[in-house]
Amino acid sequence: MNSGVVVHIVVGAEERGPVEEVSAVRAVAGLGLEGDRYYRRHANGDHNPENEITLVTLEGIQAAARDAGFDLTPLDVRRNIVTQGIDLDRLIGSKVRVGEVEIEALGPNPPCRYLQELVEKPLLKPMIGRGGVRGRIVTSGTIKVGDSVIGER
Repeated sequence: MNSGVVVHIVVGAEERGPVEEVSAVRAVAGLGLEGDRYYRRHANGDHNPENEITLVTLEGIQAAARDAGFDLTPLDVRRNIVTQGIDLDRLIGSKVRVGEVEIEALGPNPPCRYLQELVEKPLLKPMIGRGGVRGRIVTSGTIKVGDSVIGER
């Protein structure tokens, strides 16, 4: 079994606006994370299941920072759930339990130039292969820092 823990939760209310770290967030099936920009967009009818939730590993962020030679934080990568101790890439195409919430890992979430421009750090190359995964929220519930992350594979 592939398992880990939630170490950071990040949401941002506005498309190009700042993101903030929270200790818990409500995940709503079919919409996303309350307080996050994609939640509002989905509630207004512009829905893309791949934007409901994103997960990335702390190990990937730390390795990218080492390779890049500059500080890189969970806020910089703008992914919602930062995990530790789990191989997220192995879970693509399967279900993942994050605390009381079930997520379907739909595909990789590679870094992009847009992200690099937002954070004003050259993180595109160091984050390749470390961008985490995009997911669809299958069952609603609350995700908290410290929750277990358990994958089917």
